[in-house]
Amino acid sequence: MDLVVRAARAVTSEGEVPATVGVEGGRIVAVEPGGALLSGDRVLDLGDDVVLLPGLVDTHVHVNDPGRAEWEGFETATRAAAAGGVTTIVDMPLNSLPPTVDVAALEVKRKAATGRVHVDVGFWGGAIPGNVADLRGLHEAGVFGFKCFLLHSGVDEFPPLDPAGLDEALRELSSFGALMIVHAEDAHEIGEAPEPHGGRYVDFLRSRPRQAENLAISHVIEAARRHSARAHILHLSSSDALPLIASARRDGVALSAETCPHYLSFVAEEIRDGATQFKCCPPIREAANRELLWQGLADGVIDCVVSDHSPCTPELKRFDSGDFGAAWGGISSLQLGLPAIWTQARQRGFALTDVVRWMAERPAAQAGMRRKGRLAVGHDADFCVFAPDEAFVVDVAKLKHRNPVSAYDRRPLAGVVRSTWLRGTEITGDEPRGALLTRGNC
Repeated sequence: MDLVVRAARAVTSEGEVPATVGVEGGRIVAVEPGGALLSGDRVLDLGDDVVLLPGLVDTHVHVNDPGRAEWEGFETATRAAAAGGVTTIVDMPLNSLPPTVDVAALEVKRKAATGRVHVDVGFWGGAIPGNVADLRGLHEAGVFGFKCFLLHSGVDEFPPLDPAGLDEALRELSSFGALMIVHAEDAHEIGEAPEPHGGRYVDFLRSRPRQAENLAISHVIEAARRHSARAHILHLSSSDALPLIASARRDGVALSAETCPHYLSFVAEEIRDGATQFKCCPPIREAANRELLWQGLADGVIDCVVSDHSPCTPELKRFDSGDFGAAWGGISSLQLGLPAIWTQARQRGFALTDVVRWMAERPAAQAGMRRKGRLAVGHDADFCVFAPDEAFVVDVAKLKHRNPVSAYDRRPLAGVVRSTWLRGTEITGDEPRGALLTRGNC
């Protein structure tokens, strides 16, 4: 074998157990009980203080390249991913120029990424008004599914779908079994809410009420039911919607949902006025809401945890004024998702097996990746070597993403990523070895 990894602790299908993992040609060819005598060209013995995890899969990343590469770029985003134990990302179709709404735009994006990625990268397509005829072509070109907004996306070149547009797109996607992923906030409810101006976080929170999420999710459920379509709710922040999602699943609607580390880590009551690094849409809500999201994970109503890494240049966060209405909404966290979630999860009695399920296994399955997210024979030899009992304080200046802005700055976190491996080779950041993925080849 090319590589043999001996781990006193590894998260496999058997739970957290001692294991020996054999790698050949970039794939896992053996997962044996700890102490198994496997031989290889290279043997890596891990200490008792680390756990071998499958490489994480983050299906919600805004790379913004090309077009807004000063916000983020493929090289910096994938360095940050690798530093956080993430070996596969899927890039969102908006904030780049052009947005990924037709095959020509997908080729522009793939060209921008070629030779510059340190982890594997796939792409979502976009569903916007007027591009229904482009959806099948994008699907055949290998995107993992299609993203839409139900209200203004924040950038004019990626407009939202109205109810008729959502119906039309879902009808088309259901004809070839593609997945629709939805930013679910209702435009009318947001329009009726108070406008966000000034530095008070409580005013910003009132501008994005829970009911906007709840109503939009109910619309998505009914549209998916009508068209027998597959739908996925992005970045769930309203715990009120959990019963809606659970009920729809019991009725047979093909629905999944995700949430993000910031909704599971931060609470509205602790966000200082003017602290626009915490602005995201939908917003970080109250402490009681956070605990119900954790319960949604425990109950399996929420399938996975992904970053929604949505960076920008520092001036767009409007630190000069602290105005939540004017600041860009997005939290940079691609490198920090694993320790952020582990810090909170272990306090609530969860295990690393749970974290791996939420951040590796289920995101891979939701995107249709058959060789990612597990330490199992036939899977890619993507590894994260994680020290769960080591702690650190986040220094935003040391993070690998492009701009030194993050809501996690100066926050103590538990768990340190010691190394990250892609198809049996350690990612050092010296040479980009990531591949561009298409649906069906991973």
